[in-house]
Amino acid sequence: MKYKILCSDLDGTLLSTKSDVSKNTIEQIGKIKSDTKIILVSARMPSAMWYIQDDLGIIDQPIICYNGALVLSGNKELSSVFMPINILNTIYELCTGVEVDLGLYYNNEWYVPKTSLRVEKEIKYTKSTPVFQDTKQTLQNWKERKIGAHKIMLMCTKTSADILMPILQEKLGKALNLYRSNDTLIEIAPKSVSKLSAIKLLMVNHESLVDIIAFGDNYNDIEMLENVGCGVAVANARAEVKAISNYITLENTADGVAHYIANNLVN
Repeated sequence: MKYKILCSDLDGTLLSTKSDVSKNTIEQIGKIKSDTKIILVSARMPSAMWYIQDDLGIIDQPIICYNGALVLSGNKELSSVFMPINILNTIYELCTGVEVDLGLYYNNEWYVPKTSLRVEKEIKYTKSTPVFQDTKQTLQNWKERKIGAHKIMLMCTKTSADILMPILQEKLGKALNLYRSNDTLIEIAPKSVSKLSAIKLLMVNHESLVDIIAFGDNYNDIEMLENVGCGVAVANARAEVKAISNYITLENTADGVAHYIANNLVN
């Protein structure tokens, strides 16, 4: 079947390294992008996605950032849902006394209280630079600007993440999406949005979910993969993701998305 839209997660899926798409992926995307929309769907901030769009030659396409909380077409906001300042203050208070740094994201802004090995990795892998500022000061500034967070990244130790996760789920689980991306990272996003909700926003009248093929690897990709016309998991995906997918391609490090395109989507 010929698909009108291809949606792909980035980290662990389309990216063959921690930060870049391969020449093979660029080549295979190039073969279909004239008649298939290529939409990148990620938890990343805009600047961490624009350079990948540029490499793929799809800078004219919209992007879905922060797992659906922010949808952009160039610099134009198509949709923006952020967590309000009262929620951010509650999270800050719950983190007080626990070994954790808050990474706060709004549109293309990223704030952290200090540098760390985790922050340096983010800078390297996403090619984006944070503002180093005390979290309390950031929250006060955002209150004055009447804005909130599209995403929060709690940078913990394993012990502090083990302590915080159940507390956050109990206090804020009904209001927020809480996602433990690894032993030391907890990502927080607005409850009302998802990758799928953002994809639906970008569909025009003559398109339906059946016309979409999507690629992913992690828990936050499940809803997207389950509901589009064809959901494809990379071989390195979580077992739960592979279980609900229509197909499983090669690992991201072996250019799994490019491999699937070359064998199934190129005429």
